[in-house]
Amino acid sequence: MTYQSAINGTIRLLAVAMSLYHLAIAFIGPPEAFFFRGTHLLFALVLIFLLNPGFSRSEGRAPGLVDWLLVVVSTVTIGYLWLNHKYLYERFVFVDELRTADFVLGTVFIAIVLEATRRVIGLAMPITALLFVAYALFVAKVAPGSVIEINYLTTEGIFGIPLSVSATYVILFILFGAFVERSGAGKMFMDFALSLTGHAVGGPAKVAVITSGLFGTISGSAVANVMTTGTFTIPMMKRLGYRPAFAGAVEAVASTGGQIMPPIMGAAAFVMAEFLGVPYLTVAAYALIPALLFYVAVFVAVHFEALRTGMKGLPREECPRLLPVLKERGHLFLPLAIIIGLLVSGYSAPFSALFGIVSVVPVALLRKSTRGEINLKGLVDALESGARGALSIAAACACAGIVIGAIAQTGLGLTFTSFVLAVAQDSLIPALLLTMVAGIILGMGLPTTPAYIIQVALLVPALVKLGVALQAAHLFVFYFAILSAITPPVALAVYAACGISSSSLWDTAWAAVKLGATGYIVPFMFAFAPALLLIGPWPQVSLATLTALIGVTCLAGSLHRYFLGPANAWQRAALLVAAICLIKPGWITDIVGGVALALVLLSQWRGRAERPLPTA
Repeated sequence: MTYQSAINGTIRLLAVAMSLYHLAIAFIGPPEAFFFRGTHLLFALVLIFLLNPGFSRSEGRAPGLVDWLLVVVSTVTIGYLWLNHKYLYERFVFVDELRTADFVLGTVFIAIVLEATRRVIGLAMPITALLFVAYALFVAKVAPGSVIEINYLTTEGIFGIPLSVSATYVILFILFGAFVERSGAGKMFMDFALSLTGHAVGGPAKVAVITSGLFGTISGSAVANVMTTGTFTIPMMKRLGYRPAFAGAVEAVASTGGQIMPPIMGAAAFVMAEFLGVPYLTVAAYALIPALLFYVAVFVAVHFEALRTGMKGLPREECPRLLPVLKERGHLFLPLAIIIGLLVSGYSAPFSALFGIVSVVPVALLRKSTRGEINLKGLVDALESGARGALSIAAACACAGIVIGAIAQTGLGLTFTSFVLAVAQDSLIPALLLTMVAGIILGMGLPTTPAYIIQVALLVPALVKLGVALQAAHLFVFYFAILSAITPPVALAVYAACGISSSSLWDTAWAAVKLGATGYIVPFMFAFAPALLLIGPWPQVSLATLTALIGVTCLAGSLHRYFLGPANAWQRAALLVAAICLIKPGWITDIVGGVALALVLLSQWRGRAERPLPTA
């Protein structure tokens, strides 16, 4: 056995052990916080250093002496907490002096977390954490020992809420996605979408929207979604004549929306549930109508673009039929239905995820068409894949804990709130615009989860103070942390799509911004009127939803220059006015939007009536 093969076997064993540990904990219940979160982080640190050796971010090389040293030191620093857990609970934080071992090991531990995060995410997150630590040390004059203490010896820093969410929720749903993918659900999603829309106008682009929405709500990662579904949908769109930039943009936007699409959404949604102190299903309910508006807008935009450019669908003989698809593979929807059913019944998210995972195997065995997908190697691969998929989230959450600790120690959140209020001069719109820009900038350099966490600490209090409902404030910053994936210049989902479509980055990015425009507008609307978050009387919620659906359709028509027919300049302007007025809840804006839309409909209907019929 070679050294590399031994390393590969060790990594596989550790990854499988990490997944099995969390499945067992979901069944029997978590132990004390330091043991549970520490074990989760230790698994992640060891795997990160073995998978990304030599201070690089690329896998495939054998770990060297330094990497093994980091593995040992990670074990020692976390093992010290396990061995001294009684001491941790008996001491008074910021009152009892630190032991020399506490100070030394704590300093080393923080450095290890920063290095592990750098290896799987890049420099942006560690640099952000170091800037907050520098602020605490040199501006707020916090003692170095206090910084180490909150991060190493309490559950207010590295071992805080973000890492708890990663250990309790996120890894289980990542595992669920890995098992569902191994059961052949990916092919089922693709065939299901093809059977519904493949033959329609702009069929392949509509297939991308549906498939990416279905797959994205399980994977929760925009880039992973692009690389999974985009390898099929982007070539299909290009084959039918879509511009490469537009094909890449459709996939990037549809994949990004998976993080806001219930029932599973992305990792940050579980953090939001923890911060708000509500069941996860409640967060999914808040996100339902905005997600619906997002995907309706993308779907309609694709339809209008296809009509404007004359794009046809796939030949019917190339599209599978819906009933045979559902008959052969429709049962693969059952694990997702089980999770939703358990959540609705009041069971916890970890318990629901566990039973969803357990159900994948017997469900796949129900029919011969999917029985062959299930074997021992595939199950072990799913366990390994799930653990690997959780590493970047675990590192990001641990590193975000350093930021949260610094904000808690320095009162920076209150300072930043005062700054936002001073700049906005107690006006909500400037505060929302400032928050949007900050969210996009943070999201460009950070994964969604840490970007959301930092905004919760810095920006959400200011929005709440200006009168935004707490749920709307959290979802507002959540949206813009996600939309950074399609916002230039750093648009990671667009980068991934360009790699498949071979299109220009800037062309693809601006096409993505046009397609995802609803995502930039709707958060402002639910910030002013939370009816779009299912908050309020049902008649008000129903009316707000209906007018918003019409509004996002108008927005798509304005941006893509088509409605009942090609739209000229004044019609596009009127559609834009109608869109903004109808998306915003309120009867006055609804009347204005309705009038603007009626003018466009009347003009285009008359234009079609006056257009000469084609001659034979």
